[in-house]
Amino acid sequence: MTERAISSPLRQRPAKPLHPMRTVMHLLRWVTVGLLLAFTLIPLIFMLTTSLKSPIEIRVSGSLLPSEGIFLVNWERAFRNVPLPRYLWNSLLVGIMSTAMTLLVAVPASYAIVRFRAGGRLLPSWILGTYVAPPIVISVPVFMLMRSVGLVDQPFGLALLHMVANLPVATWMLMDFVRSLPMEVEEAAQMDGASHWGVLLRIVVPLILPGLVATAIICLILSWNEFLFALILTYSLRSQTFPIGISEFQGEHGLQFGEISAAALTGIVPVYVLAMFFQRYLIHGLTRGSVK
Repeated sequence: MTERAISSPLRQRPAKPLHPMRTVMHLLRWVTVGLLLAFTLIPLIFMLTTSLKSPIEIRVSGSLLPSEGIFLVNWERAFRNVPLPRYLWNSLLVGIMSTAMTLLVAVPASYAIVRFRAGGRLLPSWILGTYVAPPIVISVPVFMLMRSVGLVDQPFGLALLHMVANLPVATWMLMDFVRSLPMEVEEAAQMDGASHWGVLLRIVVPLILPGLVATAIICLILSWNEFLFALILTYSLRSQTFPIGISEFQGEHGLQFGEISAAALTGIVPVYVLAMFFQRYLIHGLTRGSVK
């Protein structure tokens, strides 16, 4: 009887009406999400429908959807006229090599900056400044330097340059993860006889593993999409990457938009699959690192 008397008023309590301001904010939130989705998905949908149109329809019609039926000729020509798989392989090879080299340098660098104040206040600012500078201003010196050491038109040379370009991003992201670790754990390991390198490899690296995964994915995507240095440093199929391969789709009547759309979708799919598979690490890294 007593329990029924206590629970009954709770069940019959009328729902509170939403405050007008909260309703407006809720509506604005959904409108913003809808606009962001449209801004992201419409270009992909347009590329997909363009790749399924006939070449004549692409040039005479600007409609979103194909009106003369679905044609797969653009997909067939994209793989037949240009060695697309080789470009994709080169991008994957350069991306993996550059990401591995970036992490090998960024992990001890971020640990030294955070724990030992290496470089004082100047080094972190200088690292960030190198990323803010436009890459085109160093294109000529970089080409001369790479040619002097025989790394032009070499996948390793391009990967080495991508490592240098992505190192500021990786260092800044990892610095935040290292800074969040409790000092007591590292001090306990040092009291047990571990060296600085032992603490880094056995304590710090396992604890910042989610940050390492997020940083690796971001560096891989940056390397995959990089165009300027790939254009300057590569000139043969041995080392040219996917963004350079896209520029090869030019026929006697100009750019082949249908084939470009098919090839672009082929190159985008691995990036989207990778981002969706590791989205938890990416969100964690982007919200905690310096790339906010």
